[in-house]
Amino acid sequence: MRIFHEMSRYGYEELIFAYDELTGLRAIIAIHNTTLGPALGGCRMYPYKSEDEAIIDALRLARGMTYKSSAAGLNLGGGKAVIIGDPERDKNEELLKAFGKFVHTMGGRYITAADMGIGSEDIEIIHTETQYAVGLSSGPGAGGDPSPITAYGVIRGITACLEEVFGDGSLKGKTVAVQGIGKVGYSVVRHLFEEGADIYITDVSQKRVDAAIREFGVKSVPPDSIYNVECDIFCPCAVGGVINAETIMQLKCKIIAGSANNQLKDDACGDALVDLGILYAPDYIINAGGLINVADELSGYNRERALRKAGGIYDAIKRVIKMANQKGFPPHLAASYLAEERIAKASEIKGRFAPS
Repeated sequence: MRIFHEMSRYGYEELIFAYDELTGLRAIIAIHNTTLGPALGGCRMYPYKSEDEAIIDALRLARGMTYKSSAAGLNLGGGKAVIIGDPERDKNEELLKAFGKFVHTMGGRYITAADMGIGSEDIEIIHTETQYAVGLSSGPGAGGDPSPITAYGVIRGITACLEEVFGDGSLKGKTVAVQGIGKVGYSVVRHLFEEGADIYITDVSQKRVDAAIREFGVKSVPPDSIYNVECDIFCPCAVGGVINAETIMQLKCKIIAGSANNQLKDDACGDALVDLGILYAPDYIINAGGLINVADELSGYNRERALRKAGGIYDAIKRVIKMANQKGFPPHLAASYLAEERIAKASEIKGRFAPS
């Protein structure tokens, strides 16, 4: 892999490797951009097939965090950590503490949080070795489970989309197809139910499906059939890449707005949605509630403040739609434009006031 070529291509600042012989820790931290503030991003533990695969994942995710933080109006940059290993087999207290010490050596330039394979209980262990860890489940300043905040932000984003497409932000009587009812998806379904939506769900876990049917009286469909549901809103809340050349042709919705990361397989899919007249709410804008929640711990966590900031996702989606309409951009590119514009302005200000 041509590491410096890749870093130069997308403007990365640092790529740091850590190895601890005693615990077997093999970790990589990618820092994309710190113009707006220190890099914040979760730590992912995964049994990567190669070191190149781990590096690429860290780089890709770090860049995404830069855009997410900027678009959310946070004074934070983008970074990400990956630990190479199977969390079911290789994760233990000693390894997590070794990672915490690694993070601490960076002096706050990178702040870690939970991600795939690393839960809030793991962050508690990491936090014993460094103050630069957020997403704590308990104790002073802990934000707890961010899922309800993420779901609330998704609902606020959906409201903005409804106003654009239907001229009315009400969910009452609207049909919503929710793909994935994990922690965030289930909370989204709760909001939809309370606001009177007609809900279809799917999930790989029949147990979660049955629970949602019992609690909310929703309708369920097999996972492969969710794209064919005639609905007003398709709400992806599971894995990424679900909006692709194959699924786009099956969609029968007017809006796509959900919490899943990396929903578009590629930029061409975003262009195709515009051609089909489907409004897409860019994922890293609408799902920023979780980031907002953990970032609030840096100021001494206040749940009301976190909810208020997550409510601002409504305004963020409105800005994206306005930019898309004015410039003739598809929404996913309008979102990138706005995120980059904020970073560029901050960089210009820093440059003006830099010591001569």
